[in-house]
Amino acid sequence: MINSVQPVPTQRNNRTSILTVGDVHGKLTNQERIYTASKAFDAFVPSQPTDKLKLATGDIILGLDLKANTASNKFLDWCGFIANNLGNHEMDVLPENLSKLFKSAKYKTLACNINIVPNSLMNGTIEKSMVYVENGTPYGIIGIAPSDYKDRVKPNKTMEEISVDDFETTIKDVQQEVDKLKAKGVNRIILLSHSGFGNDQRIAQETSGIDIILGGHTHNTIEGVKEGVNLFYSKSGEPVVITQYGKDGENIGKLDVEWDDVKGVITKVQNSMSKTREEFRRTLPMKYAIETIIGKPEILGKVSKADPAPKNRLISPNAHANFIVDSMRGELGTEIAILNSGNIRGNFSEGTVDSRLIKDITPFKDDMIIANLSEPNLVHILKQGAKSMVNVGNKPGIIIPSGFKYDITKSGEIRNLRYIDKNNNEVPIDINNPNPNKTYKTAMDDFVAKGGDDYLPKNDHPAFIEQTFKIDKDKLACERFKKLDQPVEITDDGRIKIVEG
Repeated sequence: MINSVQPVPTQRNNRTSILTVGDVHGKLTNQERIYTASKAFDAFVPSQPTDKLKLATGDIILGLDLKANTASNKFLDWCGFIANNLGNHEMDVLPENLSKLFKSAKYKTLACNINIVPNSLMNGTIEKSMVYVENGTPYGIIGIAPSDYKDRVKPNKTMEEISVDDFETTIKDVQQEVDKLKAKGVNRIILLSHSGFGNDQRIAQETSGIDIILGGHTHNTIEGVKEGVNLFYSKSGEPVVITQYGKDGENIGKLDVEWDDVKGVITKVQNSMSKTREEFRRTLPMKYAIETIIGKPEILGKVSKADPAPKNRLISPNAHANFIVDSMRGELGTEIAILNSGNIRGNFSEGTVDSRLIKDITPFKDDMIIANLSEPNLVHILKQGAKSMVNVGNKPGIIIPSGFKYDITKSGEIRNLRYIDKNNNEVPIDINNPNPNKTYKTAMDDFVAKGGDDYLPKNDHPAFIEQTFKIDKDKLACERFKKLDQPVEITDDGRIKIVEG
């Protein structure tokens, strides 16, 4: 890494291979597999001289768990990633901890569209862009954070100290940074974007000088290269390739390009993707390295049978999520519990279960609460979740229930809502006229309670909160698992039904 561009050699490699990951969301078991993939990338010898780069596209860490975030931070260095851009989940972390993570890292954190308040510990830890030289060839690397970060991050001190420019301003920020790099003689320019696929398509067409956009945030899975989808032409007519590889470290991307170095443009490109769990193993050295930071997991028991993970966890019945939400209700002793499906990032499988697996399934670090939730608020939450059936990207996700059942149409409407009373009777709830005088003692997390993802109106101090607990769902699920007769079956019981309509 350098701060100024070295003299351009007369002969440079006209091939570049880029290993990239993004939206890993603190999934440590997948990080172990990605490490294996990274070493295979290092060991592979191309048939022709090729520059190799490793770049990440944000949301590598997640939540407030400092030990887990430290491990994720080290993971990027252990793999040899050059840079990562600022994602919304990096901003989950409080400034005093986030600044330490970035200052201790060998990789660079990039975002050209942010503003940091004076005297913040974050000052000096995030750069707008960088120049990286590989085999004598300079590459300009720019980062951008998501303009919609306030919709994706629970309010915290970091949000008070860091702001992100709106998207229209972000486009200008990017062009300004490209122009600076071009003025230095850098003609291979890569944008690390956590702005989302649609915004990346706009950036490709509304700027000049970018060659590659490595994307994230919207969790699209983009294989191959198709004009008008992930191949566009800039304002000056040069090709721009966009990539994105899903969520939770489930996939690893590799982009191979050839350059016309005189013009500084891409002439050939191949965009490929590998399935992390199917193609790469966790190794004992990497597992040990992670556990030296987070500690050894607690063995909880065994699963004898487990439904397959749903193809789209945001809008599907999910036996694995059912176990988590039942743990919330059971351990907190409430009438019902609600869980946003986006909180689930993994699944059980047959065999031994430990605390680390459950943390992988529900990795966020929220506070648990007991709420006296009114029937109108319950119906509002369910209706907001139901819209995910037809929303772009199926966000924010349907609600996983415990203590009640409901049907949901493919067009995004709630039907046939029933509360399960203490005698196991199904008591109908009028969706169109919910009773404002009826409340349910409810287990939920503070993200949903305070208006995260707009399940409820945003409110840092909602009146319905009765108790707050500084523990999250993973702790409750671990306790419940230990109490159950072993081995455990994880199967769907039909509490959510998807119907026509």
